Amino acid sequence: MSSPAAPPSRPDAAAGNSLAAGEAFLGYYIELLNYSYVTGDSAPFLAESDKGCVGCNGIAKYVQKINANNGGLEGDFKDQLVDVKEIYRGESGRLGGSASVKSGAYRERPTPGAPLVSQPASTGTMEFTLSAKGGNWVMFEMQINE
Repeated sequence: MSSPAAPPSRPDAAAGNSLAAGEAFLGYYIELLNYSYVTGDSAPFLAESDKGCVGCNGIAKYVQKINANNGGLEGDFKDQLVDVKEIYRGESGRLGGSASVKSGAYRERPTPGAPLVSQPASTGTMEFTLSAKGGNWVMFEMQINE
């Protein structure tokens, strides 16, 4: 698999602090995650995440060790946003909700030199909270439950 030359750019639809921009941001954020799964470069999606986002930092540590560029992922590992099930503005002004995310069957090498382990296709739910930063949404917290 060849690496993308650059991370994806925030689409115009994901600019601003509306509900629609929040929904568009989720698709963009999934693209950033997929970029990191391929390259091992977590900086672009961390730049669109709150520094205290536990789920985001956990994924960053994972992709730095296990990614397609270093042979740690093979197959249909990229996440796809199926739909945004719920999105709402909370009293704090943050957006919260859940989205359906799926991936295909893939193989993962948990440590260098280890054999590849097959992972089945799956659909999960991403629970998320977005916060405003610089006039746009960023990921404040997220968790993907399969």
